[in-house]
Amino acid sequence: MFSLTRYTTPCPESINGQILQLVVDNLTDISSVALPPSNLLYNIYQYAIGFEVHLYLEALNGAKGIAVELVVATDAQDPEKVIGFVLYLPVKDDPEACGIAFMAVQQGCRRQGVARGMVGEVLARYPHAELACAVEKVPAFEAMGFQVRGARDTQVLMNTRDYATDGLMGVVEVAPIYSSLEVRQIHTYLLQKHGKRAMVDAEKQRDRHLDQLARKVQVFLPGRG
Repeated sequence: MFSLTRYTTPCPESINGQILQLVVDNLTDISSVALPPSNLLYNIYQYAIGFEVHLYLEALNGAKGIAVELVVATDAQDPEKVIGFVLYLPVKDDPEACGIAFMAVQQGCRRQGVARGMVGEVLARYPHAELACAVEKVPAFEAMGFQVRGARDTQVLMNTRDYATDGLMGVVEVAPIYSSLEVRQIHTYLLQKHGKRAMVDAEKQRDRHLDQLARKVQVFLPGRG
């Protein structure tokens, strides 16, 4: 069993730390890039996605001018143990709408209704929700009330309604993360460790991987029309 808590203000550091660990542990699962750990660029995306979520968690204090909310699932027997989270962004000028940005459930706690419970908590407050997910996850989200709306790059765009909201949603600017000193330092370390040729190959593998994911979505969509 598990308990759910909704945060609209900063949550305790112990919760933040466990959320970020879930992000790092489940990068392939929650990122639109979905790189496998075997790719040499994996550590760069681990840092970048983790830092992006960190910025959203910081934004819970309202200082960044971005509306952010969070639902956290904890172990009913151990309330300090985080087993899942959903980070979502309420839409300005549309009090019923939000966009689900990140979601993860601890591997050992899956298929126990945790994801459904967290999403249900979000929809109880914001019934008009949108998200993007891998093709393989579409049936699970359909079972939660979402419907296929189209494509968003490498993912399938889904919504609880058959139209998108007209409101605006504040998001973190991610480009500065990938050009940050920290990312450059990670890249330099990987370059020194593996060599230029291996890193170029990793970039080519990433690009081919993204093309394959995008094609998979385009093949999938016509059958859902």
